[in-house]
Parts: sequence; structure tokens; C-alpha cells
Amino acid sequence: MPGNLEEEDQSTERGTSSFRPHDSRMVRILYLTLGIVSLVLAVLGVVLPVLPTTPFILLAAACFARSSERFHNRLLSNRFAGPIIREWREHRSIPLRIKRWIYFMMVISFGSSILLLYQPWQQLMMAVLGIILLIFIWRIPVRDMGDGHKAD
Repeated sequence: MPGNLEEEDQSTERGTSSFRPHDSRMVRILYLTLGIVSLVLAVLGVVLPVLPTTPFILLAAACFARSSERFHNRLLSNRFAGPIIREWREHRSIPLRIKRWIYFMMVISFGSSILLLYQPWQQLMMAVLGIILLIFIWRIPVRDMGDGHKAD
């Protein structure tokens, strides 16, 4: 039996354990609320240039893992969010194709926003926000799915 405990501890350290609800009902409700808000922000992040989608999906998954097995499993089974969450939990990285998609969407959304704004200070603010987000995304590790090695 001790071997099983060690394996469970190692999977918890790697972040691959699945659902572990919090003991307190009130805390579970708070986690569930934060998870739903995060998921709404992630959906808004698909169309709004200032909101990143992936970090909010990961936050929602973490909140659902501590509050609701049903919501957690639904998010993991989603064809868009599920692979991103599993990649983050197992390897602390995002797939290269997702990172490229993020860069593409950033260029489209921030570029169009900057072109549509009239005030130079607003254009500058959007450019600065875009650069900050670009640096944040650039720092997230990428794992090459073919050979299992991390790459940028």
C-alpha cells in the first residue's frame, strides 16, 4: 500500500490528479463561482483583444477541479479546451499550434483595434497592452508534440 501513496503523491505534484473537491461547501461554491466567471472571461477573450483566453480556461479548470466534478469533466471533455488543459497539467506548456493561433489572433485583434481608434494615446495604449500580452504568451513553454521535447 505505501507504493500506492507514493504514486498518488507524485501524480499530485505533477498536476495530473483529477478531481479533488474542497472539504468546505462554502469554499466549493466560491471556487465554482470563480470557475464560471473565468470561463465567461475566456469566451469573451476569444473576441476581445485585451483578454487572453488560455489563462482563463486554465483558471476555470483549476477552480472546477476543487468544486464540481461535473463541470471539471465537461471542461476536460471539450474538444477545444480539453487538450490545452491536459497539456498544461501534464507538461506545464501549450502546444505549438495553439501558440501560433494565439499570435495570429493577437495580430488580427490588436491590429484592427489600433486601426479603428482615432486618438493616438488610445492607439499607443493598445500597442503597449499588445506587447505586454505578447511577452506573456512568448514566455509560456511550448512542447513539440512529435518528440516530447520543449521548444520555442
